[in-house]
Amino acid sequence: MIFHDKSATEEAKYKVNFAAKDVDKLRIMQKDTVNQVASLLAIKPHTSTILLHHFCWNKEKLIEKYIEDPDKVLVDAGICVASGSNGSSSKRDRSNALFECEICCNDEPGLETVSLPCAHLFCMDCYSYYLSDKVKQGEATNIQCPQEGCKAAVDEATLKVVLDKDIYQSLLDKVYVQDNPNLKWCTAPDCTYAIECDISKNSLSTIVPTVACECGHVMCFGCDHENHQPANCVMVKDWWRRKEEDSATATWISSHTKDCPKCQSPIEKNGGCNHMWCKQCKHEFCWVCLGDWKTHSGQAYNCNRYREDTAGLSKKRASLERYLHYWTRYTNHQNSSKLDQALYHKTESAMLQVQNTSDLTWIEVQFLKRAVDMIVQSRNTLKWSYVMAYYMDKDNQKTIFEDNQRDLEVATEQLSELLETPIQSENIADLRKRVLDKSVYVSQRHNTLIKDTAKGLYDGRWEFKDGRDL
Repeated sequence: MIFHDKSATEEAKYKVNFAAKDVDKLRIMQKDTVNQVASLLAIKPHTSTILLHHFCWNKEKLIEKYIEDPDKVLVDAGICVASGSNGSSSKRDRSNALFECEICCNDEPGLETVSLPCAHLFCMDCYSYYLSDKVKQGEATNIQCPQEGCKAAVDEATLKVVLDKDIYQSLLDKVYVQDNPNLKWCTAPDCTYAIECDISKNSLSTIVPTVACECGHVMCFGCDHENHQPANCVMVKDWWRRKEEDSATATWISSHTKDCPKCQSPIEKNGGCNHMWCKQCKHEFCWVCLGDWKTHSGQAYNCNRYREDTAGLSKKRASLERYLHYWTRYTNHQNSSKLDQALYHKTESAMLQVQNTSDLTWIEVQFLKRAVDMIVQSRNTLKWSYVMAYYMDKDNQKTIFEDNQRDLEVATEQLSELLETPIQSENIADLRKRVLDKSVYVSQRHNTLIKDTAKGLYDGRWEFKDGRDL
């Protein structure tokens, strides 16, 4: 009898499969695909390469369209169809006495020239400069003949003849990853790995495609952003737009403007006096408590007590107050993450201290670093959990989400506080046990939040507000 893990099967629905590929593996993948298509369609490898570029390396679609109408496919891809061929290669030759390059007007006899099957002839120097400039501008695919109005595509053979070998190979790697929707370069600085992940754009609202590179960097395959679980790419895109538009002024607005309690017009406080006078409705009120100024007799009355009352706020103001709630908590975890480097240095010193004052080995004192890693990971998740919560409609399902969010946040702060505990030789064993226990609990709470929200997104458990309505 075969038993199936139901939870693993469920989890597979909202998790993505991915693999990191180095340059050598990418070149093997590219060569295999080119040769497969060339063999199946009976075309030359360089023609197969151009066609695959044209179809974004979707070989199934290419094969289907080519079988239907090969001439149309070749023309659409910019390949000139000569009689008896399926897209001939470039031609490299020496000029005769009648040749004059249309770009540099050089007419010296014996110039080295290059042309595509379209027969537009140019000198090697001009062609090399033209292609190198296109590559520097970021154009990697469908570079067309330098002749004005000519749509012929510069094929692989021409690129190989004209460009420097290193530039040419770099171009091939760049083009292959750029054109292939299932491949993306790792976004970590100086990393040369690409990530392969089969995820459609239509799934990005229900699945967060988080991938990890061999270099250790974790990113979102859907939007190239940092790991933003549990929020999906749609939320993150709108959040960044809103953050750029609002966050620069959000704190200033909350500190320097309030709404008139009578007509809800925004009022700016430009002096030290708390006696406000609305220019719109002429109402006089107290800046601190928004009460009628007449009841104050010129003095602030009971203004030091905070009242959480939004009944008198305009819709715009209430929307801003709501945004500020989530923005401040998002920013708090973001700022805390910026202290991670200092925390790592502090932890390393603590690990040395523990090793020198106890019988623990260097491997055994790694519990401190692992605890810091857990805190960093949890803070990043908490940061983006507030973005997700911002877009949620208020209902029982959101309450459950906030309970999980609260449990992780409390546990993370407790673990962080433990790491701030001064290390004393007589208490090392107890500290190690408490840190290990709390790290395990934080990990459990973190996994609960991530898995539950991933499943909830996939199942459509929550209703989300449109960013334009917030």
